[in-house]
Amino acid sequence: MASHEHYYVPAQSKWPIIASLGLLITVYGVGTWFNDMKAGRADSNGPIIFFVGGLFLAYMLFGWFGTVIRESRSGLYSAQMDRSFRWGMSWFIFSEVMFFAAFFGALFYVRNFAGPWLGGEGDKGIANMLWPAFEFAWPALSNPDAKLFPPPKEVIDPWHLPLINTILLVSSSFTVTFAHHALKKNKRGPLKAWLALTILLGVTFIGFQAEEYVHAYQELGLTLGSGIYGATFFMLTGFHGAHVTLGAIILTVMLVRILRGHFDGDHHFGFEAAAWYWHFVDVVWIGLFTFVYVL
Repeated sequence: MASHEHYYVPAQSKWPIIASLGLLITVYGVGTWFNDMKAGRADSNGPIIFFVGGLFLAYMLFGWFGTVIRESRSGLYSAQMDRSFRWGMSWFIFSEVMFFAAFFGALFYVRNFAGPWLGGEGDKGIANMLWPAFEFAWPALSNPDAKLFPPPKEVIDPWHLPLINTILLVSSSFTVTFAHHALKKNKRGPLKAWLALTILLGVTFIGFQAEEYVHAYQELGLTLGSGIYGATFFMLTGFHGAHVTLGAIILTVMLVRILRGHFDGDHHFGFEAAAWYWHFVDVVWIGLFTFVYVL
């Protein structure tokens, strides 16, 4: 066990402490920002605190992953370390699955239980006494308290931008798979081309989603404050968009590393982990398109 060929123990590191500090500042900034918004304060320091926390996290990610890359390139990692990375990435993706499962669960609960109860249906239909005139339907274009939560005028048409974005993300799953196969065969040219195309598809998706949000806010009245439909819509699609953005950044880092000659057909778990993550966000989007936009 004395050799890194069997078990590698990394040196003491400052990065976990910096990560904890960055997370603390970031979460505190978000909380301050949201509370000040609710109180109607226009001079909130929340955005600045959040930005400072984001800088700490960016510094940590750049430095920590840089250290891991240098250790890997130095030949310090063994098969045991590779298994550790694979298990770590597997559990991380599992945590992300549970994260989105919570929001999909909230959507299911509202549509099948809480909403019908407020409309007078089901074994708890007595809740309709709170707003006797309310009739529940989904998508929710009417709210129990329309003065407090003005409902949207319309909902997003799934067969325009959402359908285009679905085609983009599904296509990107194929292109990143083609890039992975090219890497396994040490075909650097096709690898770079397929990976660059994957990144382009992801960035295009993000651009179309931003356009969709502008359309929803300015023309449809569909906002975070437009009731339960707006809240679930933006929480699910917004968090997914954040994951696509992160995935596109990860793939861009992989492309830079490939351009610098990193990875080969036998040693490329960094790329493989990025591909796993990208496939995950693709699968989540299919669920979103089905249950948020279409059904």
